[in-house]
Amino acid sequence: MMNPVYDVVRSLINDVQNTQEAAVEAAAQACAKAIEAGGILQAFGSGHSEAGAMEVAHRAGGFIPTKKIVEPARGAYEGIEGVGTSFMKKVDVRENDVVFVVSNSGRNPLPIEIALSAKEKGAVVIAITALEASKKLTSKHSCGKNLYQIADIVLDNCVPEGDCGCEVEGYDSKICGMSMITTSVLVQAVTYRTAEILISHGVTPPMYKSQNIDGGREFNEALEQKYLDRLRRV
Repeated sequence: MMNPVYDVVRSLINDVQNTQEAAVEAAAQACAKAIEAGGILQAFGSGHSEAGAMEVAHRAGGFIPTKKIVEPARGAYEGIEGVGTSFMKKVDVRENDVVFVVSNSGRNPLPIEIALSAKEKGAVVIAITALEASKKLTSKHSCGKNLYQIADIVLDNCVPEGDCGCEVEGYDSKICGMSMITTSVLVQAVTYRTAEILISHGVTPPMYKSQNIDGGREFNEALEQKYLDRLRRV
């Protein structure tokens, strides 16, 4: 029997491509505007969603003016209200920034408070979440809203409720989490379109080269100098 993972992944990517074009365009326009205005792209994800933030920030083929927001407890207190609000008092988010918040369920207090605080500071907030699944879930935050209801732009990763996509004989529930696959596809689609927009505006996209190719590290370090003050702050 053929391994079903490949078909499930192909189907999910088709779903993303067929439903998220407008959202990807809106996200790319926001990112291009931020970079042109001297802002940076920031990203936060708690728990496994941190992998989604890593797709945005400091990645070969991605933008140099990017930063991953790292909460010191690494999501250990994701379900406790007030942690994100207190933490964000020390985080350097400004007007002209874009903040990606990655949360599959979108219901926990930590990502919700990251999004609320980023908006208060004037940034554009882009949520990456399982939209239809999140709509069925009750918020665990006193504001009564899930992440998709707070964000300025919502990118739907299109994964089913519970994230897992494959059935296996002899086990009573689905396995194989899919959210990071489609999250990565969405981030790269936004990256590509943002670069296109910048080029159309006469701006050379500030992109990382791989440090594993000759001259890559030197190229990156030279371009990073323009943004060093922002990238080194909490």
